[in-house]
Amino acid sequence: MELSWVNKLRIGAVAALGFIVIGVLAWPLAGPEDPLAPVRSTQIGFSGTLVLLALALGTGFIGHFIAWPHGREIGILGVPFGLLVWIVRSGPMQTLTQADTSPAGREAILQSIRFESAYWLLIIAAGFAGVLIAQRIRSGAGNPLTIDSIKRFLSPHAALLAVASLPVTTVLAHFLLGVFTRDTSTPGAATQPAIGQIIFGGIAAFAAAGFVIKKFLNLSYIWPVVGSILIIPFSLAVYGGSDTIQKYAETEPATLFPHVAFAVLPLQLVTLGAIGAVTGYWLAVRYDYWRKHESGG
Repeated sequence: MELSWVNKLRIGAVAALGFIVIGVLAWPLAGPEDPLAPVRSTQIGFSGTLVLLALALGTGFIGHFIAWPHGREIGILGVPFGLLVWIVRSGPMQTLTQADTSPAGREAILQSIRFESAYWLLIIAAGFAGVLIAQRIRSGAGNPLTIDSIKRFLSPHAALLAVASLPVTTVLAHFLLGVFTRDTSTPGAATQPAIGQIIFGGIAAFAAAGFVIKKFLNLSYIWPVVGSILIIPFSLAVYGGSDTIQKYAETEPATLFPHVAFAVLPLQLVTLGAIGAVTGYWLAVRYDYWRKHESGG
């Protein structure tokens, strides 16, 4: 997909759709009563989740037609762009850690976000499902699902590559998140990054992961996006032991974290992971095109 001015307009239109539907209209579903508090999935509730899923599905569906003939490539960004508005409006992680500075409280906070990323992945997946439904309606019976296509998808080789992509994404994105987002002025600890630094670091880290996964494993951006939900569990396994948390709670201010991944909300990780992974995927595609057609390689 060439990033011509027409495609830039398509991306802008899909982004505007996400901003309006998810970022603005759906904000009351998740907006905390305290404007300084972070956005958490626990604030939305079951009925709110159903509404949000429906809005995400509709955003992906409409986004496909707005971005046609590149609806599959661009329409999937509608929901992440909408959630980007929530990221900007959300309070930081340090609001939670400052609310309870005891070792038990700090550990409970970190444990509470262990699997929250899966919730936000579900919302983004609903947007992707909307794109696929729209694509199916538009193509009609032109691209039937065949036994051979199912066998290729479920082949041991494809499954092995998909499974291998998850730890690669986790380790690489985790490392680069620490490089791009961490405040180097505090050796041995991480402070709460500014929201602009989180956005840049998150997108850059997952863009690199998306590039590597496409370039060396020839897999789509889906797998790095899925890998984003493993960042916090991985961080807890490496840096989140009870002794470490107790040490930080007793000796460090609540604005310091053992690793910067603990200062990034699950909403931020998954949303920026989706935008970054898609960006890295198309950078890899464009790089391969350049190698074959423009560099004489």
